[in-house]
Amino acid sequence: MITTIVAILVILWLLGMVTSYTIGGLIHVLLVVAVIIVLLRIIRGEKIL
Repeated sequence: MITTIVAILVILWLLGMVTSYTIGGLIHVLLVVAVIIVLLRIIRGEKIL
């Protein structure tokens, strides 16, 4: 589930970068949070998928 959320956030973030349309930087904050969660799961040795 986390991987799906990260993938969606990355796609939305890239769309925001390409079209210069961001929702007040919210998508960037969500992307950073998602990356931190994934990194914590990797450090703990949990399965990502």
